[in-house]
This record gives sequence, structure tokens and C-alpha cells, in this order.
Amino acid sequence: MKKQIRNQVAAFFLLLPAATALIALPGTAMAQPAAPELRSLQVGSDGGLTAGADLEFTVEATPRGKVSVSVRGVPRNIMLKETERGVYTGSYTIRRQDRIAENSPIRATLRVRNRSVAANYSFPAGIAGSNAPVAPPVAVAPPPGLKIDRFSVAPVDKLEPGAELRFTLNGAPGGKAEFDIPGVINNVAMREVSPGVYEGAYTIRRLDNLAPSRPVVATLRVGDRAVTSTLTQPLMADAKPPVIRNLSPRDGESITRSANTSVSGTFDDAGGVGVDPKSVRIMLAGRDVTAATQITPQFFTYRADLPAGRYAVDVTAKDMVGNAVRQTWTFDVASAVSAAPATVLLQVTSHANNASVEGSPVVVRGRTAPGAVVDVKVSAVGTLAGLFGMNQDLLTQRVQADGNGNFSFSFSPQFPLPGTRYEVSMTAGKDGMVATQTKLVLFQKQG
Repeated sequence: MKKQIRNQVAAFFLLLPAATALIALPGTAMAQPAAPELRSLQVGSDGGLTAGADLEFTVEATPRGKVSVSVRGVPRNIMLKETERGVYTGSYTIRRQDRIAENSPIRATLRVRNRSVAANYSFPAGIAGSNAPVAPPVAVAPPPGLKIDRFSVAPVDKLEPGAELRFTLNGAPGGKAEFDIPGVINNVAMREVSPGVYEGAYTIRRLDNLAPSRPVVATLRVGDRAVTSTLTQPLMADAKPPVIRNLSPRDGESITRSANTSVSGTFDDAGGVGVDPKSVRIMLAGRDVTAATQITPQFFTYRADLPAGRYAVDVTAKDMVGNAVRQTWTFDVASAVSAAPATVLLQVTSHANNASVEGSPVVVRGRTAPGAVVDVKVSAVGTLAGLFGMNQDLLTQRVQADGNGNFSFSFSPQFPLPGTRYEVSMTAGKDGMVATQTKLVLFQKQG
């Protein structure tokens, strides 16, 4: 038996009166208890039928029974719990390997003692596009006195919707174990698979903001005592070292001395767990300038009045799991600009390199030779691990400076995700003068 109803974010199914009942009838003609009834099924989704979406099931049926739901394309039965008299609820997070479509049949089964009844349903048209807000999570309680010997995870290659995180806890046997991912989900039960060994899993949902550095906390309770342990492993399997890009000054470049020369670069650990700022070390002309350098997981910037001469830069860093990177290059500081040919001035006046920006559009202003032409290219690079990144060209444009040498342009990110890196390349040229190139790096403001 199968029927469909109107498309809603929370789809509501009513059981047909003629649902097939699988009832063991006695051979004698004696009075029997009423047959179990499946009255209705309600299902909601926070992200349609995509990997990582959470399906919530509610069944109204005869009380004091056991209800399970099966969906074609899901290799396991979904068990529901009686939360009120005759009301059974349960949830399921869609995994990447599941194959669910709008035409996938749903079968609900109710068992009361030795009797059972089952009915078939189907997803309503349009549920694949449904979207509902996720309830905010709660906070965790502090510890007293038991011991958790080990709390570990099987790292995944990528934190994406539908990926399953599997956790293992070793501790006292006979207890109750659960884990929390603060800001994502709390109180996920772990099953004791052998004495003192507890296992639990969480499937990443489409709307989760799950970064690799987010803490995961396990709690083990025995009687009225409880102890917690924070996961020290990364959630991602990261074997690739980060890369240092956007060096300034560039390797081999000769720059004119100024009171505020900037030596900088950006860290790119795309697909990894991110650079550990505490591991970064900056050597300039054999001198350790780390303490005087602004360092974040995304970039480093050292500013100083550098005398004329040649400078060697040596930067080392590690990501959060210990993968190391080293970058060396040299540049020259000249005491004066050579007389001829003249070089086009090119200066950004609106933003410092590695500055944070917010809102849209982002407006960049600069100064160059009056009437000079500036060729601009802007690219967006997703840099935060755990966000489902994107790399895209945002702008290619030619602008001309006014009679005072001022110019400006703007760009609008399609997806202004926190931590996104914007690489702005500019080349200024004018007849009879040597063209000048410069690069500006901006970051989308966090939170």
C-alpha cells in the first residue's frame, strides 16, 4: 500500500485504512486484543535528501510497541523510540554512500508483543529541495574523578557532508559513554562493544560548521561519577605540508628603501588542518625577527626600515599535525631610484597587505602616474579547512587613473566565506615609462 501527499518541509503521511496487518491468529475462536495500528508518519529534513542532511521521523501508533523505519537506498533499519504514549520518534543522517531519491519507498513496521503491522509510504514531491533550520546545540558539564585511558577517532580524508566520523573510547567497563562536538551536536551515545571499549559515530550534516580544530569531548559515567576527555587527534588525515605563497617582496625583486618596508607571505594548507602560528619562525638576513612579526594561521607580515642591501628570508612553519614547510628567497633594497627610464608609481591606498575585509562589494583604491592604465585581476581562494572551498576568478578589468593619478575598482565575492583569501594583482603602465606590478592579499573577516 502506498500513497503520497502535498509537498511540505515537514511531510505528513496518513496511513490508509486498509493497511496490511501481519497478525498471528489463533486457531480457537476466543476474544483477541485489538490489532496494532499505524496511524500516521511524519518526516522532516534540514537539507532535502543530500548527504549530511538529517531526516526526522515521527510515527503515531499503538503504544508500548517497537517501531522501525526502512528507506530504500539506506542499508539499515532506523529504530524509533516511544517518547510519548503512542508517539515514536527517531532520526537518521544521510551518508555519502546512501542512494535515496524522492521515489524511494519508506516502510514503517510496528510490533506489539507477538503481533506486527507494516505499511509503505513515499516521499512527497519536492522534499529534495526542502530546508529547515538546525536547532542550536547545548554546552557540556565539567569533570570529576574517573579515568578515560584513550579517546580516539578514525580520521577522514575530507570534512564534507555525509562523511562519517568514528570515535573509540577506552575506559572503565559497564558505564555509559557519549561524545559532544560543541557547536555542532551533543550527547551522541557510544555503545560498549567489549568490556571498557565504547564506539560511536557521527555523520557530518550539510549545515555543520565543522572545522578540523573544533574540540570533541567524550564523557564516561559509571554510577554517579563522570569523567571527560578532549580529543587530541585531528579529525582529518592530513599528510600534505602547507605551502607559502604571495611572497613580498618577490624573489629577486629590487625595491626602493622606505620607512615601512613589508616582508610578508600567505600560508596555504588547502584540504589540510591549517598552519600552527606557534610553529612559524622568520629569519631575515640571519636575524630572528619572529617576535616582531604579525603571524596568523593565514599569513605573516614583518615591517621595518631596512637599509640598502641584499636580504635573505628564511621562513619555516608546521601545520597542526606536524607537516613542515620551509621557504627561502632573496630581495634587494636600493637606496635610490635609477634615473632612467622612469618607473610608474603604483601604490594601494585603501588597504594594507593581508588586511581583513567585510561586506560586499570590496572597494580598492590606489595611486599611480596621472593617466596611467592599471590592469587588475582578482581571484578568490578558499583557505579554511572544513569549509567546502572554492577557487574562482572574480574580476579582470582595466582602469585608468585620473589627472591626479588616483584610481579605484571593486569586486563582489559570490560566496564571502570567512577566511577566504582574495589575491589582487595589479600592473600599471604608461607610455615611455617602465610598468610596475604589485600584489595585494586580503582576507574575508572571520565571523
